[in-house]
Amino acid sequence: MWLIIGISLRLANLTAKPPWTDEFSTLVFSLGNSFLEVPLDQAIAPDILLQPLQPQPAANIRDVWAHLSHETNHPPLYFVLAHWWMQLFPTQESLVSLWGARSLAAIFGAASIPAIYTLSWLSFRSRLVGHLAAAMMAVSPYGIFLAQEARHYTLAILWVIASLGCLVITTRHIKNRTQLPIWVAISWVGINALGIATHYFFALTLCAEALVLIVLAWQHQAGAKFSLLFSHPWRRLYAVAVGTFVAGAVWLPIFLHNSYGSKLTDWIQQPRVGFAWLSPIFQAFAAWITMIYLLPVEAPQLVIVIASGLVMLMFLIWAAPILVRGLKFQLQQSENRLMTQVLAGVVVGAIALFFIFTYFLGIDLTRGARYNFVYFPAVIVLLGASLAVCWHSPKKLMKRTSEEIAKWREIRKSKIDPRNFGRITGKKAVILIWLMGFFSAVTVICNLGYQKYYRPDLFAQLIQQTSQVPVLIATTQITHVHIGEMMGVAREFKMQNSRFSDILFLLAHQDQDPNTSTIALANNLKTLPRPFDLWLVNFHAPIAEEVKECVANTQSLPLVNGYDYKLFHCKKD
Repeated sequence: MWLIIGISLRLANLTAKPPWTDEFSTLVFSLGNSFLEVPLDQAIAPDILLQPLQPQPAANIRDVWAHLSHETNHPPLYFVLAHWWMQLFPTQESLVSLWGARSLAAIFGAASIPAIYTLSWLSFRSRLVGHLAAAMMAVSPYGIFLAQEARHYTLAILWVIASLGCLVITTRHIKNRTQLPIWVAISWVGINALGIATHYFFALTLCAEALVLIVLAWQHQAGAKFSLLFSHPWRRLYAVAVGTFVAGAVWLPIFLHNSYGSKLTDWIQQPRVGFAWLSPIFQAFAAWITMIYLLPVEAPQLVIVIASGLVMLMFLIWAAPILVRGLKFQLQQSENRLMTQVLAGVVVGAIALFFIFTYFLGIDLTRGARYNFVYFPAVIVLLGASLAVCWHSPKKLMKRTSEEIAKWREIRKSKIDPRNFGRITGKKAVILIWLMGFFSAVTVICNLGYQKYYRPDLFAQLIQQTSQVPVLIATTQITHVHIGEMMGVAREFKMQNSRFSDILFLLAHQDQDPNTSTIALANNLKTLPRPFDLWLVNFHAPIAEEVKECVANTQSLPLVNGYDYKLFHCKKD
């Protein structure tokens, strides 16, 4: 049932939102095409700009890897799978199918529902915890946000779940001081290798797991002889660590050789001043909340935005004590304490790594909510475990031992008793939390939350409504990200069959000297017949003198996400 709900939500309105730059990266490289084929520094027609989105019958996985390794900083596994998958779908206006590309991520996202059930059962030996975790994974707005993009994060989540499963099995063997089965060790190395081959940030999951194991080793050493760290199951665990290190190290030369890598990550390495030092904290907190619920805080109507924010705040005040109480109760159960600590340790360890990268290495990982995939499954399992405590009524818990009854009464008397915050408890509270998640999923599907960073559909509509003469859209180009920004606009005009022949694009290349973009713009303005409208879009270079010969637009125009623009009317002499 949860799988049906989850896959239905993930496939709903799958192509209603336009693709953005990262998705264009997936589309182009998965086809075995290259962004380098797009002409720079000259006005080109939309069809030429969109050529990398056209499937080539002769392209194969060698082409996928060749272009991927030279033009971006991602490992190839997902792109290879997408290459085969997208061949199953017909083209749209001669372009690759967006539904086909996104559906692969949606299917992997839906597969995480039975996977999280398995991990939850493995961790707590409870079908109830498994069902509740699967139910929350099915409607998680964060999970649906990742599943509705043609990107590799949902496949990476599956590897995270599998790796955590191996960690849970290993933890039990450490506790019981028994030999780790060879099949678990080999599977764990294979899973970790596939995870790194899907996304390099999977290494953060491995680091968080390593921190948990180091704590377990310290506890082991503190309570017994040091020699136990070289007995079962530690020796095979060291072999797993070595195998995983080798599997990750093979990608290091490729990553370092890629000259595009630093340019593509400039956006998370921006300097901070003043209150900007606090922004990572708020960004991280927002990402944590949206793993569970998210109302239409990005709706166009201000009233809806304010109302949604207030409801989310009140819901947090009500639900947080319930969830904290559930985790505290699990920590007090002898059979569940260790697994709760291990999964919580993975979450805390990963978050700590995020802030270390942010504040000490100058790489703000909190700016990309999607990077939280490295610990997202552990959060969902802990959520299921917490809700399982809430699901049981006090009467059912009274059937437990006298020691457990005393613990329950102690928790009931504490300040975190949810009755201090509202009368809704037990099964009703769990159902309400799930319904909140369901409405949050609908929010994401309707693009009222986790909106796309770029809205080429709105920008294309604005151009169509504003310009009555031919149009030149000019932007500065540094990486393929900027090509993708213009591809989104060109694709919208092609899909709408609107004024397609009246549009030209100029990708003014810029390396170290911004004036190179200025010169390219000036040269093209001299050759184009007038009249035409010049739209400078995300143009980060000095304005050419030739632009000043055109008339700047004085009409008030709306803001568009991802497109900072200026309009000039270039009339006949």
